[in-house]
Amino acid sequence: MSTIKVDALQGTSGSDTAITLSGANATVGGTLAVTGVHTIGNNAVVTSQGGAVTSNLATAMIKAWLSGGNGAEVSKGFNVASGTDNGTGDYSYTYTNNLSSSEISGAGVSTDNSDQNLTIHSPTTSTYRVEVYQQNGSNVDRSNRSIICGDLA
Repeated sequence: MSTIKVDALQGTSGSDTAITLSGANATVGGTLAVTGVHTIGNNAVVTSQGGAVTSNLATAMIKAWLSGGNGAEVSKGFNVASGTDNGTGDYSYTYTNNLSSSEISGAGVSTDNSDQNLTIHSPTTSTYRVEVYQQNGSNVDRSNRSIICGDLA
């Protein structure tokens, strides 16, 4: 295998965007689509739509999301392996890939009725807990959706 090391690539037209990738690529809707598995390092930077700011791609991504039923079943999701029903309206979810810290930010909603509340609490590096409760404070079984932000291990 050979390695080519350069500081910059530029197309023959003088434009940085006129680079042609050959091999595992295709055109989809007139746009170059590189197919197959491509690894982006954790130092990848994304420029905002207006071009004024940049953000680290790995840090900015949601690390887990879930659409769960009222028995802790995982209907759909990303990086959520399974759920446990701890009792009425009390569910724990296990990550497929652990986080590096229990310091997370999470948000969620009850999907069955607008007068229920949802809290995300007791996070560890491998799980988080969701409670769904009514306005009067009593827990209630309801479908729920949640997102988790943090750092993967």
